[in-house]
Amino acid sequence: MTTSAQRPARVPAVLVLEDGRTFRGRAYGAVGTTFGEAVFSTGMTGYQETLTDPSYHRQVVVMTAPHVGNTGVNDEDPESSRIWVAGYVVRDPARVPSNWRSRRSLDEELTRQGVVGISGIDTRALTRHLRERGAMRVGIFSGDKARTDEAVLLAEVRGAPEMTGADLSAEVATKEPYVVPAVGEKKFTVAALDLGIKGMTPRRMAERGIEVHVLPADASLEEVYAVNPDGVFLSNGPGDPATADLTVVQGVLERRTPLFGICFGNQLLGRAVGFGTYKLKYGHRGINQPVQDRTTGKVEVTAHNHGFAVDAPLDQVTDTPYGRVEVSHVCLNDNVVEGLRLLDTPAFSVQYHPEAAAGPHDAAYLFDRFVKLMEGQRA
Repeated sequence: MTTSAQRPARVPAVLVLEDGRTFRGRAYGAVGTTFGEAVFSTGMTGYQETLTDPSYHRQVVVMTAPHVGNTGVNDEDPESSRIWVAGYVVRDPARVPSNWRSRRSLDEELTRQGVVGISGIDTRALTRHLRERGAMRVGIFSGDKARTDEAVLLAEVRGAPEMTGADLSAEVATKEPYVVPAVGEKKFTVAALDLGIKGMTPRRMAERGIEVHVLPADASLEEVYAVNPDGVFLSNGPGDPATADLTVVQGVLERRTPLFGICFGNQLLGRAVGFGTYKLKYGHRGINQPVQDRTTGKVEVTAHNHGFAVDAPLDQVTDTPYGRVEVSHVCLNDNVVEGLRLLDTPAFSVQYHPEAAAGPHDAAYLFDRFVKLMEGQRA
């Protein structure tokens, strides 16, 4: 890989979508080739949290905000141990970062971790194209590869794997269990299934007196209950929820242990009670998505990162093997199901990221709701 310090200022790069649309610009980050699913994020801040969110595994993220990298990269904000995006697309990257916490530039960090990107393209036009045509496979080619005939590059893009049918949770999850201790007095123990968990999520629970045992994605039901949990948490994560095994989720529901799921976890809960899932045209990604909590009527601005959704009826209660289930949250942009609540079993879930890393803090109450669910079960 060529480093940002070694390469000339204007190394050519080209982005090729699987439908043949092409954008030419300059290399950003590492010079080389990468493939993934092209998606766009509407967040104007929080790029470091976005880059390190395991849910973005095998996705090429297009930033709709034109200026990216202004605050550089620090050592406090990553949500995992590495950058997970397959590629990065920006219009006008910052030449010099400016922030008191900055340790290096975003360009340097992308290069250090081998993340191939492209800059200097019309990301507004690319975003509009993805909104009209839908998320699709994409390749970024920089350096000498960018001069290859576009027909050859297009063939390579079309040979890359699709996101539909991709089973990715085990690729991003922890391999060994670990514990995030409660802050202050320990009140509860939670077994958190790591399907691509972000670092801030167990911290939000720990702040509420919860000792969080983070377990690998393939943990068995016996391993989950070996920690004697008061509740079980299903994390966010990448890939197609239709590929996931439901044994643990259904086992937790049968034992009536309080259950809380977010994002991928919401989709698993939906499948476990009998609903289907489907791929959205271009998904929800960003930190400004309006969602209504139907249990209170309040509207909250929330952080999203999902390309799949639960197929459940919005305006009726559904009978399932685990009792009645209703849609608790809905996206006000497009009426996509954003949350489920079981009425006869202590379980609920949301499709978005209430830990707010990055994002607004409107949905932090959901962790308190989880605490109340465990309190009620204990009582």
